[in-house]
Amino acid sequence: MMHRSGTRALFGALILASTPVAAAENAAASHVDITTTDVDRFFRLYDDPALAAAPDQLAARYLATPSPGLSEFMAMRRITPEKLAAALRAKPQVFADARACAAKLPNIRARLVAATDRLAEIYPAAKFPPITIAIGRATSAGTANARGVYIGLESLCAARFIEADDEDRFVHVIAHEYVHVQQPLAQVEDPEESVLRAALGEGAAEFIAERMTGSVAYPLLHQWAKGREKELETAFLAEKDEKAIGSRWLYNQQGADGWPGDLGYWAGYRIVKSYYDRAPDKAAAIRAIIEMRDPAAFLAASGWVPGIKL
Repeated sequence: MMHRSGTRALFGALILASTPVAAAENAAASHVDITTTDVDRFFRLYDDPALAAAPDQLAARYLATPSPGLSEFMAMRRITPEKLAAALRAKPQVFADARACAAKLPNIRARLVAATDRLAEIYPAAKFPPITIAIGRATSAGTANARGVYIGLESLCAARFIEADDEDRFVHVIAHEYVHVQQPLAQVEDPEESVLRAALGEGAAEFIAERMTGSVAYPLLHQWAKGREKELETAFLAEKDEKAIGSRWLYNQQGADGWPGDLGYWAGYRIVKSYYDRAPDKAAAIRAIIEMRDPAAFLAASGWVPGIKL
């Protein structure tokens, strides 16, 4: 559904730091800045009947004064006034439904603060660039680069096939994307990357996100694969050197013919967990997982074989 370049938004009444003193206290208490002002601006414009009836004007005015994070998101995901206006016309319910998730952002924010605090504990070398939650054009739920994490509220709110509970889905997916910020593998976009490289990058993000939040971002993959580990992983091993884009393992949206999308996230997680479980030094294992640069060498060191009991 989402990948690192392919890994955040409230109404004014819900802004968490309602006074300068509260804002300063929140900033001091948290490792990460979470920006949600673009969503507030979007819904102020969206609630104007004249603008709601004029998607071109709504899109142009919303994108005219973006936060720095939204500016980055616009460049990465080609969000333009014309494309946003087209999305507003084509998918009005997606944008209307985004309010439900926006109302849950205070709890989401508190849980993300706890998750990034946990990342600091298990990986002291972690970097903490900002998280931006904004309104996009209903095509990308999230992405990340070395400068931050960028979440399309409307898309992630609609992605209930990932996880049913809105709050859990936001926390787990954003934590997953935040791990990508830390990974050397995620900083280089390679359209020719192999299934193995992509799966281990995503599997590492799943494994570390689980340590940050208590859950992987894509739990339904684990439920679907339960009891079929050996069969699925034998197929994965046979196809690990194929190109990830166009494969049945990665970046294939919701999948097809009974095969779920992004099953490589699950396969990569299993390899990473095997590596961690057999490592005598868990802190060193966390570093090796996040700082992985050679997927083939990591696989060889993991002790993973198809169907391994974990």
